[in-house]
Amino acid sequence: MLELLKNSMRATVDWHGIDAMDFPPIKVVIADGDDNEDVVIKVSDEGGGIPRSNMKKIWSYLFTTADPAIQHGMVALNQADDHAIDSPLAGLGYGLPISRSYCRYFGGDLSIMSMEGHGTDAFVYLRRLGNTPEPVPV
Repeated sequence: MLELLKNSMRATVDWHGIDAMDFPPIKVVIADGDDNEDVVIKVSDEGGGIPRSNMKKIWSYLFTTADPAIQHGMVALNQADDHAIDSPLAGLGYGLPISRSYCRYFGGDLSIMSMEGHGTDAFVYLRRLGNTPEPVPV
């Protein structure tokens, strides 16, 4: 969830500009009815969306839309930098692929629907707790 919220906040600020007086809200909707098979969480933003040509790439490790200077700063071997206080919101391209892997590991999924020029909806599907064993080969 943190990754999705982080991506939405970054996209919204990038799309509307750092000096915008008012940002559109990032909306979170949770569908958790008693009869639902899954718990579904939707995160929606108005951060400009993702070009259709990038939709398959967002699931690839190391794919990022962040400024290359951020990546350079993160992998630099400068031990004087304290990334506990200045870590960037984006840059290495691991967030979405790992988030989807976690969702699938626990029997759910993560999907992204985007409208370029408007915004993105991310859907997290989580299986309800029950007597399902952990999906680990024995």
